[in-house]
Parts: sequence; C-alpha cells; structure tokens
Amino acid sequence: MTREAPANDVDETQLEVGKPKSWAAGIPGVAVSLMRGMEQMGAARTVKTLRLLNQRDGFDCPGCAWPEPREVDGEHRKLAEFCENGAKAVAEEATKRRVGREFFAQHSIHELADKTDYWLGQQGRITEPFVLREGASHYEPISWDDAFTLVADELRALSDPNEAIFYTSGRTSNEAAFLYQLLVRSYGTNNLPDCSNMCHESSGAALAATTGIGKGSVSLADIHKADLIVVVGQNPGTNHPRMLSALEEAKGNGAKIMAVNPLPEAGLMRFKNPQNVRGVVGKGTPLADEFAQIRLGGDLALFQAIGHLLLQWEQETPGTIVDHAFIESSSEGFEDYAKHLREIDWDEVGVATGLPREQIERLARMIATSKRTIYCWAMGLTQHKHAVQTISEIANLALVRGMIGEPGAGLCPVRGHSNVQGDRTMGIWEKMPESFMDSLDAEFGIKVPRDHGHDTVAAIRAMRDGHGKVFFAVGGNFASATPDTELTEKALKSCSLTAHVSTKLNRSHVVPGKTALILPTLGRTERDLQAGGEQFVTVEDSMSQVHTSRGRLAPASEHLLSEVAIICHLAEALLGAGHAVPWRDFHADYDLIRDRIARVVPGCHDYNARVREPDGFVLPHAPRDSRQFNGTANGKANFTVSDLEYPQVPEGRLLLQTMRSHDQYNTTIYGLSDRYRGIEDARRVVLVNPDDLTELGLADGAMVDLVSEWRDCDRRAPRFRVVSYPTAKGCAAAYFPEANALVPLDAVADKSNTPVSKAVVVRLEPVAAP
Repeated sequence: MTREAPANDVDETQLEVGKPKSWAAGIPGVAVSLMRGMEQMGAARTVKTLRLLNQRDGFDCPGCAWPEPREVDGEHRKLAEFCENGAKAVAEEATKRRVGREFFAQHSIHELADKTDYWLGQQGRITEPFVLREGASHYEPISWDDAFTLVADELRALSDPNEAIFYTSGRTSNEAAFLYQLLVRSYGTNNLPDCSNMCHESSGAALAATTGIGKGSVSLADIHKADLIVVVGQNPGTNHPRMLSALEEAKGNGAKIMAVNPLPEAGLMRFKNPQNVRGVVGKGTPLADEFAQIRLGGDLALFQAIGHLLLQWEQETPGTIVDHAFIESSSEGFEDYAKHLREIDWDEVGVATGLPREQIERLARMIATSKRTIYCWAMGLTQHKHAVQTISEIANLALVRGMIGEPGAGLCPVRGHSNVQGDRTMGIWEKMPESFMDSLDAEFGIKVPRDHGHDTVAAIRAMRDGHGKVFFAVGGNFASATPDTELTEKALKSCSLTAHVSTKLNRSHVVPGKTALILPTLGRTERDLQAGGEQFVTVEDSMSQVHTSRGRLAPASEHLLSEVAIICHLAEALLGAGHAVPWRDFHADYDLIRDRIARVVPGCHDYNARVREPDGFVLPHAPRDSRQFNGTANGKANFTVSDLEYPQVPEGRLLLQTMRSHDQYNTTIYGLSDRYRGIEDARRVVLVNPDDLTELGLADGAMVDLVSEWRDCDRRAPRFRVVSYPTAKGCAAAYFPEANALVPLDAVADKSNTPVSKAVVVRLEPVAAP
C-alpha cells in the first residue's frame, strides 16, 4: 500500500550514527529500491515502471547521465538497467501522492516557507497551475491561458529583455531545451543560466582550451578496455552507481583503479553487484587499488607533482614515458609545461595534498606504466577556485602519455543530471558561439541577440541589484541549488514575478517574487500525447550518445502539459501568433522540432532517422574520433602552465566541502538514510576528523553552528551535529543544500565562475544541545 506523505518535518534529534560501510550496493540496494517504490507507487506500478527504466523502448532515468551499453560495442542491457538511486528518482516522479488545491488551501506560504526540502518534495505531484498573487497568503488555482498571459504581460512590461532571467535544469529534454533557448533569444536576451554553471562549467572551460571541445572523450566501451582508471573528486557509489558495474567489468579485464578523494567512499572500496552471484552471496569486487586521501583543494599540486615525476623518469630513460610523436604532431606548449615542472617544492606539495611523497610516487608509477588510462572526475574537482587549472593539469598528463583518441584512454568528466550535457548542446548557454547564432537566424528568419547573458552567479547578482526583475525556470530548484542561500532568496523575493515549471514542490516555490506561478509539467515517466499523436523526446548522456525517451505511465493529472507545450504556449502568448517560428506546429509534432535541430545543431544531421536506431547515435568528437583538435584556436591540443594554488586555512579553522547524502540526488531529498556513511535520520550534520575534534576541543555529537569566513562578512548555518569521521585531516563535510548558506556568492572559480562549494573556510562554534 502506498504510504501517505509525511505530515511532520524532520526531527534532527533522532540522529543515529553507525560505522561507515566498506562496500556498496548488494542486497540492501535492491531492498531499498523496492521499498521506496512500494511506498510511493504501490506494487503493480513499481513493477511496471522499473522494467522500462533505461530500456530501449522505455524512458531515460531522470537521475544521472551515466550511459547505457550499446549494441554496436557488442554490449547488451540488463533486465534491471538501473541503480538504487535511479529507482528512487522514478519513485519520486511516479508517486501516487498529489498536491492539489486542497493542499494549498490548507497550507499558507508562511507555513510552507518553514518546511524542509525533504518535506516539500515528499508531498507529491502538483496537479494544476497555481498562482500566488501579490499580498496573498495562499497559492490558488489559475487557468493555463491566464498563467501564460500573466507571464507574457510581465515580460512585455520590462524596459529591457535583459531584465528577465531564464533558468534551466538538466532534466529538460533536447526538444524542450532547443525551443526554450529559441524562445528566450527570440524575446531578446541571452540570459540563460543553467545547472551546468554550478557543476561542470569548469570542465567545459578547461577542456575547450586544451582539446577544443568541452566534453569527455571516452565511451563506456573505453572504460571496459582501460588499464588504469583514475577517479578523482567523485563518489560513484552514491552519485553514479551504475558506474560501479563498469568499474567492475574493467577490473575483470585487468584494470587498476586509483581513487583520489578526501573522504573514503564505500563504492570505491568494494562493489557487491546485486545482478551476479558474487555480489549477492560473495564478498563482491574490490575496486580501488590505491586510495589517496587528499586534502581538499590539493589536486592541482598532486597532478603537477605526478607530471614532474613523469618528466624526470623520461629524462632518466628516454622514450619510455613521453609520447613524443603525438606531442610533436598534435600539440603545442609542451616545452613551457616541461620547463615549469622541472623543479617543484616537495614540502609545499606535501602541505597542499596531505599525502606522503612515497604515495605520490606510487600513483605516478601507475600512470607511467599504464598503456590505456582514463581520468574520471566530478564536482570534487570542479567547485574549487583553481578548478579549471586542475582539470587542465589532468589534461596535461593525458597529453604527455598520448592518452586521447586511443581505445581505452581519455578524459571523462562524469556529468550529473540526466540531460545537462544535452541542454548545452541544444543551446542552453549564456555565450553560445557566433556560428550557432548565425544558424538560428538563417533557419528561422529572425535576429537573435549576440551580447553574452548572465550565468547563474551573475543572474543572482542582477536580481539582488534590481536589474533582474522576472525569473522563469524550467525545472530545477534554484533557491536550493545555488550558493549564499540568504542572499539568493532575497534576490528571488525582489522579483516582480517568479515562475517555475515543476513536477513537485521545492524550496524555490516558497521564496516567491511579488507574484509567483507554479506550472506543473509531465514527468519523464509519463505518456506525452499531443495533437500529432503520442510523442517521445531525446536526451544526451555523459558520453555524447543521443537516444530516445518515451514515457509510458498515465499522467499524474489531466491538467499537466509537457515542457514543450508550456514553452510553445508561452511563446505564442509573448511573441504573437504571427511570429516567424511555428510554435503551434512544434508542440503538435516533436519530429518537426528535431528537423530544425538537425539543421541548426552541429553533428545532428538526419536527427529523426538516427535517433530512431536502437541506441540512437553518438555526437562527433574530433579528439576522440580522429585525434584532431580543430576546436582550439591553433588547431592543436594545448599544454597549459598553472601556478601552484591551494586553499589557505587559518589556525583553528577547517576546510568544508558540501556533498550529497546517499538518499538524495542534487537538491531532491529521497530520504534520511546515508547508510554508506552510517548516518540515519538527520541531515544537519558535519563530518570532522577525530584528530581535529581533539584539537578544537569538541566532542563527537556536539552541537555547533557552522560559520564561514569571507572578506565581506561571516555566514552562519545553525545547529549542526558533529560526527567524528575519517575524512582528511583539516577537512570537514556537510550536506547541501543545508550548507549552501555558507558559500559566498563571490567565491567563484577562475574562468568558469562556478561557486566554490568544495573549499569553504569555516569555524565551528559550540551551541547548547536542544
């Protein structure tokens, strides 16, 4: 029987702390998947839904962007081609719980503003459009036509289109993303911030400069062929659990795995694959051959030290380490790179990394002797001030060894949300290249603006300063995903209108502008029936494969519209029926959208035909496909030179990283169990090394305020319970979004402007227990 939504919010006094796990998945992962499905969907709906998840005739997981196996690579999908957190994501979306007009009549905006993200999300699917009018205490129903008119009137009333902000999350389909950017640019602005600005923007900036394309250069088949897989700043056991199966297969083929992380993560220690006997009744598969427990922000120093050792060993035994033929034919900047790393300060490397020289030498030897190396990373690298330099340094190592454009080798930024990479391909970026803009103009007979727009950080500043007056979001939870929570919420509240295209309630709905709209949309799991018949959408995974996604469930309400339909209806209301873009035709038949994508977006020719192949198609990637680097200014792969940089922490302070629990995906909180870390029934916790607790005079279990120190002022996140935990010395960790309040808006990465959420200087101030 489906359990009702929780009536009460989290009781943080119920915290239970156990021993961290040394393995991931296994039977508990299966049990939790089924339990969450039963709670939210019931037995029959759980079976019907999960059997279609990530299947060729089903729908793409609304969680992460890890790819599915491809027939062309000789691989086959399993009957259960999903992980525990994918099952949780589906249960959240396909839940039988509902949020309708009775709910909003019962709960005022003032009451809802005091609820946690977990409580809000657990209430269920929103069933019809709602409006919170200026001065009102409750959301109330509004018709779709009136909602579109309201948004259009507010946008037309602005003195400049650049006073509007149009946000996008990574769950949006390719078709919706393409139309959304077309609408925004037709209106007259490039203000298109998205969740990429907060996660892998640093990866894109680094890779575009070094290899000419801001995407990874490997396939799933390459992972299976690698000799060495370097996993840096990433927790695949929680954030990309299906990656563990790929690592297991690589291990079975003889690969070694190097894990670099401040926290010991269960998924990188041992994987009990619930789909084979060894994972069910055996001990599973040990994964990491070497675990480097690095200090937060020390990765740049580590990879420079490894580069130094590789060059030193090459000098001692010429022709054994460096791929001179590749470097001479395909790259520039090697001599400057080699000169920069000829001498390094090992004492400073030790301070920056917290690692002994002996271990760094072992890591370097693994890289030196591997013939096929893949480097994987996630937000543990991208959310530092020197993130772009660090990722560039990883690219340097790959170039030194010629590890790009070879089977089983390459660069692999592991993306988060399910179509965040596809959104960017479709034009969701505040500074798309001129060639893309020219194609839009030519295809639709319009003139789109060329001035770059606001990214996420700039959008918050614009709203704060009164220059951003209307905020419209397709998906996401902007208020919780962004840094500097108090400032961001004030910025949203200052808008004349905030509007959110959503499936469920979240924090952004309860920090409204003067007028606020909630526009409910179909989920990934639901049938999309339009005038032209039943539709499907397409998405791009983390490895550039584009494929279909077709929902099969009946919609949660008859009043829901697809994201495509919402965008098209708004465009007609805003731009008029005579606009050059045939919006009404597009939402009747998505093939017509894909025909236009084929003519505008590079690599998408014959889109409709190719995406209907069993596994879709892979977008071109010149470095991967032909070792060509024509995307850079000089047509070569570029070595880069970076000064050594790492966070400086005053005495008595710690360096804090924000992170996910095992029971959440981004800002969606599925439950209160972080079982791999042994933490149950609480989220306001801070993990601290036991030696640091002793030096700070704090007891395990003490209650503290977390206070971040920044040049403008301190920021405070109250009442966190201390948990003694084997994190790196001098480092601490807390969950986001609860700890996002500590991240200053102006603490951003060089070149990418990504918020620095993985290196926040904090002090722990004891407070009385409740």
